[in-house]
Amino acid sequence: MSAALATRVGALELANPVMAASGTFGYGLDLIEFCPPERLGGIVSKGLSPRPRIGNPTPRIVETAAGMINAIGLQNIGVEAFCRDALPQLRGRGATVAVNVFGERMEEYVAVIDRCEREAGVAAYELNVSCPNVTAGGIEFGHDAAQLERLTAMCRARTARQLWVKLSPNAPDLVGTARAAVAGGADALSLINTFRAMAIDADLRRPVLATTCGGLSGPAIKPLALRMVWEVHRALPDVPLVGIGGIESGRDAAEFLLAGASAVQVGTAIFRDPRAPLRILDELAAFCAERGVADVKELIGGLRCR
Repeated sequence: MSAALATRVGALELANPVMAASGTFGYGLDLIEFCPPERLGGIVSKGLSPRPRIGNPTPRIVETAAGMINAIGLQNIGVEAFCRDALPQLRGRGATVAVNVFGERMEEYVAVIDRCEREAGVAAYELNVSCPNVTAGGIEFGHDAAQLERLTAMCRARTARQLWVKLSPNAPDLVGTARAAVAGGADALSLINTFRAMAIDADLRRPVLATTCGGLSGPAIKPLALRMVWEVHRALPDVPLVGIGGIESGRDAAEFLLAGASAVQVGTAIFRDPRAPLRILDELAAFCAERGVADVKELIGGLRCR
């Protein structure tokens, strides 16, 4: 018996629960030969700002024992180039596209959304308020509940499309910021982004990254991400969640669904295996079939706590 794999994140219907995370799948076209974007539940674009950004100086990526630390600094081609060059191709392929939105000021988030509103083929916006490796914007909003509610409300007023907020695990009160995003009009929450971290070259006695610190991702953060998804789901059981953090297998994806996520995003695993999202999807389907799960939605929030 094969399981039904369709799921919903708020009002957005996805063919399956496996998405590609922002910053790990380019603009949805880079890995077509390995992982066609239309075969996934959806793809989240690399974070877009109103104008192109060159990001941080190099070195800005370092491997760790169980993942990686990045300090890319939200390098991107800008929203105009994305709408002109990438979005039409994604639309033509029938991919479900969520646009990750970034700004140093609230008005820049609004500017990105306003530009995308002129285009067909955008299913959702994901507000990046949680990147730990930029010096202005983003993380400031994600750590301050009042600012986050205001930012979300400003973006909500500009679109009828689905609006997600990507939360920071570094925030002093994760549930508090989750409540603020929902109060501002978020349809769903993505969690989590990377953890602030660093690597040191002991021979040179210097930080490995040019920016000293960056964001830790990969299997090392999975237990923390699971706990945070579960905590937010327990506090806000009616709010749709998208789980992110160290997902390497179908079983990992199932764990996030059980913790309360309606879908998941695969990130760091793609750097090692560009086919990872499709492999994880196949493994999730097999996980359900082997356990007699007829519909993947049966897993959502199904954790049995003692």
